[in-house]
Amino acid sequence: MSRIGKLPITLPQGVEVLVNQDNLVTVKGPKGTLSSQVDTDITVAIEDGVLTVTRPTEQKRHKALHGLYRALINNMVVGVSTGYKVSLELIGVGFKATTQGQNLELALGYSHNIFVALPAEISVTAVTEKGKAPVITLEGIDKQLIGQVAAKIRSLRKVEPYKGKGVRFVGEVVRRKAGKTASK
Repeated sequence: MSRIGKLPITLPQGVEVLVNQDNLVTVKGPKGTLSSQVDTDITVAIEDGVLTVTRPTEQKRHKALHGLYRALINNMVVGVSTGYKVSLELIGVGFKATTQGQNLELALGYSHNIFVALPAEISVTAVTEKGKAPVITLEGIDKQLIGQVAAKIRSLRKVEPYKGKGVRFVGEVVRRKAGKTASK
């Protein structure tokens, strides 16, 4: 049996899960509402505040879907109860980040500034402290959407291995390469 799929999901206080006839799972919580379509072969059951996901057979396809949908439902439950937060830092001379509503303006060493329009479901803050690298913080309830937006921002200036300049996640370790050595 799938090690992830067989784990039950304990629903926190204030989180309500509804399963439709056509396997549409809707999760409501204090931070918002998320919904996701689950494959018709997979069964979602709720008993006494514990949600379980089961599969009908031991086919390879059913095994794969079992763990997948359990993880997706768990991410929705965690999102509507506590939310998700991703922080990115800009390492480089002159790198800046400012926000105006849902727009993020980045100065990443190019000849022009880059403007990124963010979805309404994500809140963004940019903090610049003297002597420290600017930090962009993304918050929201949808784990997939936050990860996708963070990856898009990171792809605008990936961390290069020689000086370590670029956009990276806070706490990310970058392997540095040795540069050229001087000849005799």
